Amino acid sequence: MATEQRPFHLVVFGASGFTGQFVTEEVAREQVDPERSSRLPWAVAGRSREKLQRVLEKAALKLGRPTLSSEVGIIICDIANPASLDEMAKQATVVLNCVGPGLSIHDGTWKSAIYGFGDQSNLRKLRNVSNLKPVPLIGPKLKRRWPISYCRELKGYSIPFMGSDVSVVRRTQRYLYENLEESPVQYAAYVTVGGITSVIKLMFAGLFFLFFVRFGIGRQLLIKFPWFFSFGYFSKQGPTQKQIDAASFTLTFFGQGYSQGTGTDKNKPNIKICTQVKGPEAGYVATPIAMVQAAMTLLSDASHLPKAGGVFTPGAAFSKTKLIDRLNKHGIEFSVISSSEV
Repeated sequence: MATEQRPFHLVVFGASGFTGQFVTEEVAREQVDPERSSRLPWAVAGRSREKLQRVLEKAALKLGRPTLSSEVGIIICDIANPASLDEMAKQATVVLNCVGPGLSIHDGTWKSAIYGFGDQSNLRKLRNVSNLKPVPLIGPKLKRRWPISYCRELKGYSIPFMGSDVSVVRRTQRYLYENLEESPVQYAAYVTVGGITSVIKLMFAGLFFLFFVRFGIGRQLLIKFPWFFSFGYFSKQGPTQKQIDAASFTLTFFGQGYSQGTGTDKNKPNIKICTQVKGPEAGYVATPIAMVQAAMTLLSDASHLPKAGGVFTPGAAFSKTKLIDRLNKHGIEFSVISSSEV
């Protein structure tokens, strides 16, 4: 709760950045939710008071709230000044950090991919040093698809998803198994890319990218000319409002498991399920919604959060909370498409 020592429930750090503007709008939108009984004190933080004020004015105009600027606190701080960050953190219960790489088709994401793939060998060494025991496998081992495979359910070709999803899910499963004694699941992620022509184009682009990130001069070229080397998908300016309004996302999950009372040692899975998560544009609409609703969950559902501090994956931190219910109410839909016994 906000106190004299921490006057703000929420602080949007980096509110004047490209991503921070969208998160600021979403916090302002949350404050006028008809289901809210009272408004939470919140603030925006960054290096320039003038820029932060312009962000609030823009949000006020877009949301039809002319008094917004006077309702929101402004904190001046800079990542180059650790003392200013301490002062900012002391005033907040929850900090929404929007400083750093963008969250979608933006220059920051492009740079993250370049440095991430360029440094993946060091990441592999760190994981090996941790020497963690693997979580047990329940049922038969999940069969990996070929690098290029046809997905009958989605009627398109798919390739392995190169993001961090698999690593995050594995860490979540480890936490749930070791701390809550829940059976771990096996997981793999793929992205559907359409027809065979799209697959061939993507393969050439991927090989081209992986070759360049291996060398320092290659990485510099990729960073300097993102629009050219990404074939127009990434730019320093970020997506236009028209592109954002026209975009959406759908995640489809196909699972197999066991009905209650069925042994897992020698039997094959006898239950199938298909679930789906879908919503508006992923980077600058859905992500701010998810960030703000996660923050509201931290504030209002603390009794169901992990008791110890630390760094948690979302699945570990929010597994016992009502975050999914909140997201459903705000346009990110979780649904069961089908469920049946085999």
